[in-house]
Amino acid sequence: MEASVATEQFEKSSTRGDAGTANGKSWLILALVCACQFMVILDSSIVNVALPSVREDLGFTDTGLAWVVNGYLLTFAGIMLLGGRAADLFGPRRMLTAGLLVFSVSSLVGGLASAAEVLVAARVVQGVGAAMMAPSTLAVINTVFTDPGERAKAFGAWASSGGVGGLAGAIVGGAFTTGLSWRWVFLINVPIGAVLITVALTQLTAARAARRESLDVLGALTGTLGLAAVVFGVMHIADHGWGSSLVVGPILVGIVLLIAFLVVETKVANPMVPLKLFGNRGIATGNAMLLLFGGIAIAMWYFTALFLQNVLGFSALQAGLGQTPAAVGFMVVARYASAWLPKFGVRPLILSGSAFFVAGFLWLSAAGPGSGYAASVLGPTLLISIGIGLTFPTLMAASTAGAPEEYAGIVGGLANTASQVGGSIGLAVLATAAGAKVADAAEGTSKVEAVASGYDLVFVTAAGIAVGIALVSLLVPKKENA
Repeated sequence: MEASVATEQFEKSSTRGDAGTANGKSWLILALVCACQFMVILDSSIVNVALPSVREDLGFTDTGLAWVVNGYLLTFAGIMLLGGRAADLFGPRRMLTAGLLVFSVSSLVGGLASAAEVLVAARVVQGVGAAMMAPSTLAVINTVFTDPGERAKAFGAWASSGGVGGLAGAIVGGAFTTGLSWRWVFLINVPIGAVLITVALTQLTAARAARRESLDVLGALTGTLGLAAVVFGVMHIADHGWGSSLVVGPILVGIVLLIAFLVVETKVANPMVPLKLFGNRGIATGNAMLLLFGGIAIAMWYFTALFLQNVLGFSALQAGLGQTPAAVGFMVVARYASAWLPKFGVRPLILSGSAFFVAGFLWLSAAGPGSGYAASVLGPTLLISIGIGLTFPTLMAASTAGAPEEYAGIVGGLANTASQVGGSIGLAVLATAAGAKVADAAEGTSKVEAVASGYDLVFVTAAGIAVGIALVSLLVPKKENA
């Protein structure tokens, strides 16, 4: 699917001979980065439906089983800044290829694992590979597609491929687990990774050469460990509560490390994250909006799936299929938004998307146990999907535009990190709020009605987050809206 989108969007431009953007192989480069993004997002969710089979085969405890998911997400979110900076220093071609190799080998180890500890370790390393790949894909887009219009189209295709990965996770994971074995959830990455490594080595020859600068080791350690500690603590909020030592301890340690990281970055000659980048208002506002957008994405995909299952009684597969129209809507709109961005600019698309968010989430918050799918879920989720299609590729483009080419990797790492950390925090906050609401509503109502009231609060809160995104978009510099 990614190859067809890329071919359609770039074949015409390749005949124009625009310098630095369109040439005979640009469609293949775009297909490569889209396929990498697809794999990264797919592996965030594909394992979920396989977890019961994994537990039975490898003898996981409930606590240990959660780390099959959390091990990947923790290293993915925690190491992306380092992965982005490494792409700047060593070149996006090298880092993308290395990330694919790490991802593929760890997938092979995970697929062949005979012990629970081996599978968790493989997932942790797989997250490292994903953290190397994700910012490198954005660096490739920013360095290969220099024309604003072509770059916007590339971001649209890249965002759509992530949407396909998110949608395919439950369906593909269920098909492999049922028809073959849970091991193929991991093993399928090996042949795909081999093909993508070959394409990266042969087609990214025009990418910018590596820089001869030393890595900011102290900044890398404090920044990476700080982010990982914060994400680790946030991951445990829903299960243990805000006051738990398992939550408070890691978050406080993470905050101290991140403060130390900021101090280090002002002192070293070649910082991992040059703080001067945040003097670019487009990068600063783009990342702020991506942080908020993480909460929107969690409210839409995660909590809507739970609403379908826990309130309307859908099975896991039915819930996945119930979200398919919205996923398709997102991909279609994202493709068109990439063409509208050069014409209308960042702010109008963000404001329009936020309006769709507010309308969709408020509509969705009115749904309850007696609601029908078509009127109470399909309609509002289609509105929300339009908002996501308008905003996500626009935010990624806005948060990476205007940065010097030598910082394309770290800027991509910042954008990906903002989105992932925003999602982690959004999940913790929304899940905690929903749980408190359910507890308050438990007396005098049925269990299903109490649960529905919790999800209703989540959706109203998401509408408020959308208003926040709209307000931040007013700070986007005028030149980004020309």
